[in-house]
Amino acid sequence: MKQVVQNYKTGELAVLDVPVPGCKPGGVLVRSAYSLISTGTELMKVSEAGMSMLGKARSRPDQVAKVMQSVATNGVPATYRKVMGKLDSYTPLGYSLCGVVEEVGAGIDDVKVGDLVACAGNEHALHAELNWVPKNLYAPVPDGLAPRHAAFGTVGSIAMQGVRQGESRLGEVALVIGLGLIGQLAVQLLAASGVRVVGADPDPARCELATGLGAAACGDPASTTVEAAVAELTGGHGVDQVYLAAGGGSNQPVELAARLCRDRGRVVDIGKCRLDLPWNAYYEKELDVRFSRSYGPGRYDPEYELEGRDYPIGYVRWTERRNLACFLDLLARGSVDVEPLVSHVADFDDAVETYQRLKDGGLKAVTVLFRYPGHPGRAVETGEAAAPAVAVPAVRPRGGGASAPARAVPTPVRLAFVGAGNYATSMLLPHLAPRDGVVLSTVVTTTALSAANAQRKFGFAEATTDLDAVLGDPSIDAVFVVTRHSSHAELTRRALLAGKPVFVEKPLALTEDELAGVLAAVEESGNDRLQVGFNRRFAPLLQEARKRFGARTGPANLRYLVNAGRLAHGSWYLQQGTEGSRFAGEGGHFIDTASWLLDSDPVSVYAVATSGHEDLQVVLGYPDGSAATISYVTSGPADFPKETLDLVADGKALRLDDFVRATVHDGGRKRWISSRLPRARDKGQSAELAAFIKAVRTGGPMPVPLESLVATTAATLAVRTGLAGGAPVTLARAR
Repeated sequence: MKQVVQNYKTGELAVLDVPVPGCKPGGVLVRSAYSLISTGTELMKVSEAGMSMLGKARSRPDQVAKVMQSVATNGVPATYRKVMGKLDSYTPLGYSLCGVVEEVGAGIDDVKVGDLVACAGNEHALHAELNWVPKNLYAPVPDGLAPRHAAFGTVGSIAMQGVRQGESRLGEVALVIGLGLIGQLAVQLLAASGVRVVGADPDPARCELATGLGAAACGDPASTTVEAAVAELTGGHGVDQVYLAAGGGSNQPVELAARLCRDRGRVVDIGKCRLDLPWNAYYEKELDVRFSRSYGPGRYDPEYELEGRDYPIGYVRWTERRNLACFLDLLARGSVDVEPLVSHVADFDDAVETYQRLKDGGLKAVTVLFRYPGHPGRAVETGEAAAPAVAVPAVRPRGGGASAPARAVPTPVRLAFVGAGNYATSMLLPHLAPRDGVVLSTVVTTTALSAANAQRKFGFAEATTDLDAVLGDPSIDAVFVVTRHSSHAELTRRALLAGKPVFVEKPLALTEDELAGVLAAVEESGNDRLQVGFNRRFAPLLQEARKRFGARTGPANLRYLVNAGRLAHGSWYLQQGTEGSRFAGEGGHFIDTASWLLDSDPVSVYAVATSGHEDLQVVLGYPDGSAATISYVTSGPADFPKETLDLVADGKALRLDDFVRATVHDGGRKRWISSRLPRARDKGQSAELAAFIKAVRTGGPMPVPLESLVATTAATLAVRTGLAGGAPVTLARAR
C-alpha cells in the first residue's frame, strides 16, 4: 500500500510503498476514502523538517534537553546513533480521515466490514491507503453524511474540546482569534450553542468566510473593527471567553485577549501560539487561562487509546471518542457546515506536489482533502460501484512444530527481526547490518512505516506485517524478537515451535505462566536454541575486570546500584497493566550480571520497596553463601552514573563505574581498566550478537545456558512475589 511520509532530517516528502498494517485485536483495519491535511499543524511539521539542524534544535528545546540527558546516561556514541536514527527516518503525516472498515479485530462488535467510520490520531489516522485504528479512536459515520465531510471528525473534535473548556452559555459573547480551520469550526460550534461570536484574523477572506458561517462580526485584530464590535455586543464589558486559535510567534493574540475580555473572563488556548502573558492585564481582570488538550479526555492515555478502556460516562461525559461522535452528529444534522471550508481536493497520488504548493504559498487553503483512488466511500457519494476489497493476510497462531536439533547453517546466516523500535534500530541492527556472514532477510512489524524505515536504513530484503510467513520460511535461520515486553513470551514460544533459534530482548517473560509456556514450547519442539538479551556479561570492560579479579575460593558480596531515573510522561514502560513493572522489564539485566560474576544462579530472593514500588532493594542469595544486593532507584540525580558495581571476596575488590572505567584491588595493587573511547559505554551488545550468530552458524551451544536464562527470569519474577508477601522467596536450584 502507499503512505505519505517525511524524513525529518532532510525534509524529503514521499509517497512510499509500505506493508499493509496488521489488524490487531481491539481495533479495525480501515481503507481510506478521504483524509484531511491540517494546514496549521502539519505544515508546521513540514516546515520544521526543512530547517537546519540548528534550526530544529532551536524549535524544539525540549528535545535538546532529552539529548543532553541521554549523553550523560548512555554516552556520546550511543546517543548519536539513537538521535540520528530517529531523525533519519520516515515519519507519518495526517491525523483525521474517513474510510471503510475492511477487517475487524478480535473484541470489536460495534462496527462490521463495510461500515463507514471517521478516525482520529497521529499514529492511526494517517495519510495512507490502509490504517489500523483502535476502538476509542474511531466512530461510525451517521447515515447520509458524505465521507469528505466525515473526514473533518478529528479537527472538529479539537475545536469542540476547546469550546467545552470555555464553558460557554446561551447569550454570552465570545472572541475567536485566528480564523484558520480550527477557528472557523469554533465559530460554528459557538454559534450553534447560542453564543454570539466575534472573529479576529488579518486575512479578509477568512473574516468573510467566518461571517458567512455565523460570526456576528469579524475583522483585522490590528484595526478598530473587532474592538468596536465587542463593545457594541457586550455593552462595553468585554467578551465572556476568548479562544486562541492562532499560531506563530507573535504575542498580539494574548494581549488582545486581555484587552477585550471581561473581568474574570476565560481565555482558552487551542492553537500553538506565543503565551507571554502581560501580568498586570491578566492579574487586574483575574482572567482564567485554560488549555485545551487536543481531542478531549483520553488523549495521550495509552490505556484509553490503545487498550480501549473507556472512562465511565458518569465521571467523564465527553471523551475524545464521544466528542468525535458528537461532531459527526452535528454535521449530519446540518448544525455545522464544513463544505465551505474545503478549499481544494487533491488526488492522493499528488500528495507531495500538494504539500509543496501549500508550503510555497502557491495553494492558499483553509482545508485540503486527499481523495483516495477507487475508495469504497465514493459509492456512498456518487452511487458508483465500490472497488473490491483487498484481502489482508491474518496472523494466526501456529500449532506444534517439528523438533529442531542444533545444526550448523550455511553462510550467510539469514535473520528475521520481529519489531524495529528504538532499541532494535539503535543498539542491535547497527552491529548486525555491516557484519560479514549475516543477511538481514525480513523485518516484521505491526505498523507499516517502522518496517519500511528498517528496510531502508539497514537493508532488509523484505518488510512485512505477516509473522506467519516468516516463521514458515525455511530460509530464515534465526528470529530476533525485539517488541514490547508483553509480547516477548508468546512470540518466542511461536518461533521456538517453528524450529527457529531465537534471540529475544529482555525480559523473556512477565509472569510465571508465560515462562512456563516458553518452556513447554522447548519441550514440545525439542528446540532449546534460545538467547535472551542479557548483554552486560559480554561487555569488554567487565570481561577484562573479571579476568583480572581472578578465581575466588570463599563467598562474595556484590553491590549493584542502578540509577534508573524517571521516565518521561507517556512512556510505554509506565503501562504496568500490560507491560509489567520497570524492574520486571529490565531487572533481569542486573540479576544476570550478578549471577555471571558469581558463577552461579540465585537460590533466594528478598525484596523491599520504597516510593511506591519504584525504588527497590533486591537481595539475592547464592548456593555458596554469596550475596548480591541490587539497589534499583528512580529518585537519583540525573548527573549521577547510571550503573556502579562493587564485588568483594578473598581480600580482593572489583569496581565498575558505569561501563567507562573499572578498577581491581588485589593485595595492595590497584589496576585500572578504561574503555577505549572516553565516555563510550560498551555494554556488550556487539559481542553478544557475535556470540549468538556464531552459535547459529556452527550449531554450537548458545552463549548462555538455557538453565541460567530461566533462573534469571524466575528470580526477576520472584521480586514481585516477595514484595507482595513481605518475605524471602526460595527458588529451585537450576544448576
